[in-house]
Amino acid sequence: MLRLYNFLFSGNCYKIRLLLTQLDIHFENIEVDILKGESRTPEFLAKNPNGRVPVLETKAGQFLAESNAIIFYLSEGTQFLPQEPFLRAQVLQWLFFEQYSHEPFIATSRFWITYLGKAEEYIEAIEQKRAPGYAALAVMEKHLQQHSYFVGEQYTIADIGLFAYTHVAHEGNFDLTGFPAIQSWIKRVESQPLHISINRE
Repeated sequence: MLRLYNFLFSGNCYKIRLLLTQLDIHFENIEVDILKGESRTPEFLAKNPNGRVPVLETKAGQFLAESNAIIFYLSEGTQFLPQEPFLRAQVLQWLFFEQYSHEPFIATSRFWITYLGKAEEYIEAIEQKRAPGYAALAVMEKHLQQHSYFVGEQYTIADIGLFAYTHVAHEGNFDLTGFPAIQSWIKRVESQPLHISINRE
């Protein structure tokens, strides 16, 4: 059985739980409390020297880190990853965008504000993340004004990757009311078979 080393609050971990559930793949969920330093122990660092969750342990005992690498691996040969080379490259394009232009601003603000409850302590850093966070949302909005999904007019791991933190962007004080195409897309993603919420293991 697959094992997922996971932190429930994390959108990066949620991506994997969501995909595994929608693939109807059973897995063992192992919660790692990053705030207690459990991802920095020698035992965990042997699994991922970068000391971060998520980490997927395969049936063969191999360890794979980085959320988007994991969902790419799991989606191989499924309807969640196109076979046509250019469409596959577009999936990667959006996953790279998510980690470079989206997650560092929206996810980090959410973590400080909602999980740590330290909005006042991080007020200057949060303010610095607002403009690039909204810029990422604007890129998504423009694309979704013309498309139902991010790649090939079908639900793929590109949508899963971007959905994870976008649908909880309000928890980082990002207002989605000015992004109607994103709001419609969120509803489409949530209507997919076997969809689960971020708060469900």
